[in-house]
Amino acid sequence: MQNMAAGPRSESRGGQIAPVRFGIVLLPNFTLTAFSGFVDLLRLASDEGDLSRPVRSAWSIIGESLTPIRASCGIQVAPWITFAEAGELDYLVVVGGLLHAGSSVSNATLQFIRKYAETSATIVGICTGAFALMKADVMTGYRLCVSWFHYWDFIERFPHADERNLVADRLFVIDRRRITCSGGRASIDVAAAILLRHFDASVVQKALRILLVDDVQKGNAPQPHPPGLRPAVHPKVRRAILLMEQHIGQPLNLSELAHRLEMSVRQLERLFNSETGTPPLTYCRQLRLRTAAWLLTSSDRTVTEIASSCGFSDASHLGREFKKEYQESPHAFRTHRVQQAACLSA
Repeated sequence: MQNMAAGPRSESRGGQIAPVRFGIVLLPNFTLTAFSGFVDLLRLASDEGDLSRPVRSAWSIIGESLTPIRASCGIQVAPWITFAEAGELDYLVVVGGLLHAGSSVSNATLQFIRKYAETSATIVGICTGAFALMKADVMTGYRLCVSWFHYWDFIERFPHADERNLVADRLFVIDRRRITCSGGRASIDVAAAILLRHFDASVVQKALRILLVDDVQKGNAPQPHPPGLRPAVHPKVRRAILLMEQHIGQPLNLSELAHRLEMSVRQLERLFNSETGTPPLTYCRQLRLRTAAWLLTSSDRTVTEIASSCGFSDASHLGREFKKEYQESPHAFRTHRVQQAACLSA
């Protein structure tokens, strides 16, 4: 559901059209690409020429203090104002990044998010900023978008979340006054979707052209493929593959998969065969086995643990299916690959 609750701002301040006001909160180890893509589109769409003045929109980097915040790449950005100094906002944008490094979101930041969630502001979570919105308890009843890469991290951290509201196969989701985005390049797409609420399309399109982006994506566009998957052109098939990926430990049956894609089982099977040359359940089985093979060589998990995480009933079940695909047992596969790696590094 993409309900564009906010309309174009028409009130004026001092006889001029009031700029759309953005407050941006950077979380520790935020992703620089997600932040810069979002704010650069604001900058380019906000003014004419190459002046970068905050005319149509205005933005501030807001922090608990003015201490610089480190991005995941090491670059530091200092907030312009503190939480206490922040005024009225139309959008509060929370930009996240690495989940497993350094400090987590502070209580002061969570309180700040809750404060603006009680106003008329729209709350935006970019990349793992969505995790902070969830932790702040401002997403109850709203759909929420996360990257497929962080799907299971989300489930682990928020086991009581309604999985039906969790979207990991699309670029971003707009649900009333909550917007969440998978991150990366999609931050440009979500910024464009927001600005199109307020500005003429020509203004936004010009800004996108300056950034050399000529194919801005809508929220229902699928996220890019996880590594190792065969490409598929049709967006429904791409989304089906992403759903398989995010549910790899608890595979969806064909009826549930078709339902989530708003298709019949017969339509899904016909389209999947046409695009990949493989029935969807066969493709899902191969995906699970490829993931198991990767875990055998890249982790020290036991075969039993790998079987469970890849949706097999037990180690014996994985062993039977694995041998059909790779002509050797999981143990032999792991041993041979480890030996090959040792020879290459010698």
